[in-house]
Amino acid sequence: MMALALTVSTQVQAQEDGGLADLKADMMAAMINQDSIDTSSLVAVYDYECHTQDADGQAVTDRMKVCVLVGQHCTRSFPYRKFLKEREWAEGEERAATDFIGLKGREYLGGYDFFSEEELPLLRSESYCMMPEVWTNYPDGKTTVRDAIPPSIYETQEARTTIDWTLTDDTVTIGGYLCKTATCQLHGRRWTVHYAEDIPTTAGPWKLCGLPGLITEAVSDGGIHRFTLIDLQRTAAPIYYETSAITVRTSEEKLIKNRIKTFGNRLYLKNPWGFISDHSNADKVHDTEGSLINGVYMHNRPHVFQPLDCK
Repeated sequence: MMALALTVSTQVQAQEDGGLADLKADMMAAMINQDSIDTSSLVAVYDYECHTQDADGQAVTDRMKVCVLVGQHCTRSFPYRKFLKEREWAEGEERAATDFIGLKGREYLGGYDFFSEEELPLLRSESYCMMPEVWTNYPDGKTTVRDAIPPSIYETQEARTTIDWTLTDDTVTIGGYLCKTATCQLHGRRWTVHYAEDIPTTAGPWKLCGLPGLITEAVSDGGIHRFTLIDLQRTAAPIYYETSAITVRTSEEKLIKNRIKTFGNRLYLKNPWGFISDHSNADKVHDTEGSLINGVYMHNRPHVFQPLDCK
């Protein structure tokens, strides 16, 4: 359901007879299609925290919940809010959606991730965190990452690389599980990770994986980033892979560099719209704190970018 607080861009309010039809065609062309590629045996839910600063230099902690679906062949790491919405749709529990410029809400939601009044605060929080979606071992032997530099949605598919973990004898109890400790260097950050051998999977949040047990906690050097397991469900749920006409294929290296170049520029904090190119024809929806651009929320006053991938 689209939040009532959202207002449509003046671009959407077509003045010409053919304008609305053209807009609808553009929307439908950009629709996200979901294909079920596996079924989960475990659903791991993590609290994610990022310690950073706001646009005025004040310390803030951005938070969201991350879901990891563990299947027989692959895993998917993505926002928990999105997982819950997919479950609602699958179970036929979606609420009656608001009619929007002639498109029934559910039809429109099939292509765009719009939100109810209750979900909008979660969307805003998630957008500060800038968490990518990651499919591990999909396609076979590769890792697929979906991320955004508004108005563009980017996807990378790279051969899976084995993380060089250093195992230690240190143990800690997390969520009732006795966990061992490991460290690694990944994309320019050093991570200290705890994992539970009693949960037989090599999965973890984001790109962290490959240990002989589920990752229960992961902290980057300096404590900037932290994932903590808060729930583990033995649930069979579809693991979806999404395709969209507006998704742009690129390399992992280029995507990481371009995100740092864009969001890491100090001027971005004061004028984020000045760094967003070619958005005149993008689908935009505005509220008091920011804009939804091609389904990605962008704050008017962002926080200092703390990339998970530094290189």
